[in-house]
Amino acid sequence: MKQTIATNDAPAAIGTYSQAVRAGDTVYLSGQIPLDPRTMQLAEGFENQVRRVFDNLLAVCRAAGGDFDQVVRVTVYLTDLANFAKVNEVMASYFREPYPARAAVGVASLPRGAAVEIDAVMHFPPPEDRG
Repeated sequence: MKQTIATNDAPAAIGTYSQAVRAGDTVYLSGQIPLDPRTMQLAEGFENQVRRVFDNLLAVCRAAGGDFDQVVRVTVYLTDLANFAKVNEVMASYFREPYPARAAVGVASLPRGAAVEIDAVMHFPPPEDRG
């Protein structure tokens, strides 16, 4: 059984997808680009784009009942892999150890001309393992 997750604190889906889907103890977060959820405009500047993406992802995590502590996997899509050091710097201000597994992928382009898109997977341990 799957359950969709949605929040007004992240951009509304602009296609045939959900912001996130929960399947059992796992939540799959769709890729977020740096759209401001109120204006649906792209953030300006690469660092601001990365921060907006993480803010959007965090809003969806919270709508699913968690936060970045439950994120076990992140995939970063960049139109310029030279920007990866900045992603690391910004990511370190949102996540703490143990960090999630991660992949970075160079792509030719992203929706709306974004420079970065990030998706994630959250996992909630069974209640008996939550301490």
